[in-house]
Amino acid sequence: MSPVEQPKHPSGDNRFKLLDRAITKHQARGDALIEILHVAQGIFGYLENDLLIYVARSLKLPLSRVYGVATFYHFFNLKPKGEHTFVLCMGTACYVKGAEQIQTALEEHYQCRFGDTTKDNSVSFITARCVGSCGLAPVAVLDDAVVGKLTPDESIRRVEQVKLSVPEVVS
Repeated sequence: MSPVEQPKHPSGDNRFKLLDRAITKHQARGDALIEILHVAQGIFGYLENDLLIYVARSLKLPLSRVYGVATFYHFFNLKPKGEHTFVLCMGTACYVKGAEQIQTALEEHYQCRFGDTTKDNSVSFITARCVGSCGLAPVAVLDDAVVGKLTPDESIRRVEQVKLSVPEVVS
């Protein structure tokens, strides 16, 4: 059989072949769970329930353990992420200086709760315990850029600005 005619994975989704390679590389050992979940998220973009079940069966682990690890670590996503992320700091300084009002304004404006992604998949809203920029409170991290001294209106304006931004074309 030529490389072009390789059989498909039984699921019909060839991304599972890549995941199977990673599982085989780690000898299907349960102690490689975090590494396998990283690979799975890299391949699929996020860890949906069916994928967690597949990993649990492949590593012969209880689904509760796989789900527990996937939900414990913040770098794993159980839902697709938006094109942009808005991480609102809810640390003491930010909270005291109005982070809760920013959260309420964004949730009302975008009809999207924190922890979710807007219906158009453009922005994921997330909270963090602290982003380490207390002197700029209230603070958010918008697409990896720290934005400080925010107000509810300024937060909405910044999100709109990033949603409308067009990536530069480098020639």
